[in-house]
Amino acid sequence: MSDFGPTRVLEVLKAEGALTASGIGQRLDMTAVGARQHLNRLCSAGLVTFEDRRQAIGRPQRLWSLSEQGHAHFDDRHRDLASELLAAIVVAHGDAGLADILAAREAQQAQRYRTALGESGSIAERVTRLTDLRRIDGYMAEYRQVEDGAWLLIENHCPIAQAAKACSGLCGAELKLFQDVMGADAQVTRIQHMLGGDRCCAYKITPVRITPVPRQR
Repeated sequence: MSDFGPTRVLEVLKAEGALTASGIGQRLDMTAVGARQHLNRLCSAGLVTFEDRRQAIGRPQRLWSLSEQGHAHFDDRHRDLASELLAAIVVAHGDAGLADILAAREAQQAQRYRTALGESGSIAERVTRLTDLRRIDGYMAEYRQVEDGAWLLIENHCPIAQAAKACSGLCGAELKLFQDVMGADAQVTRIQHMLGGDRCCAYKITPVRITPVPRQR
């Protein structure tokens, strides 16, 4: 058996999509058992996932594919391009020009998120829809409720991390975005930050009791 490592297994799945362990072994000149050993390790690391697909005859066929985290394993040139574009904007138009562009992006994103959230009634519904939007945008987001009744929005991946390193305003804009779309009856606080060395970005969304203003007689 040729000594191909897990990286080659990831590359095959990236290039060809879902495959059986036997199919991966054939492409890498290894046995199905050897491929399965690599796949099990990659699955434990969260880089691959599998689906057992029923067949007309015989046992279900197990198809392996990259998980979201597995896709994120492959670095993209566009991350460097984003940083280079931000630097070029500052050179050409100064810090004020960059601020104008970030404000325009923030307004577009806020409009898209408000449209998607619609007239969501409860905070729980808004958190759910916001998490779905962040997943669509590539942040590998998840949420859960904690004991004090607040919600945690957790982002396990940042597709704009490289650009955010070059422009901290991107992170500040996202915190403001979350606060705007969640509304006045929720307080959004960032409690973990990838750029600060944390494993993920996490936001605590705490319900706020709004006291009605009495009507003047």
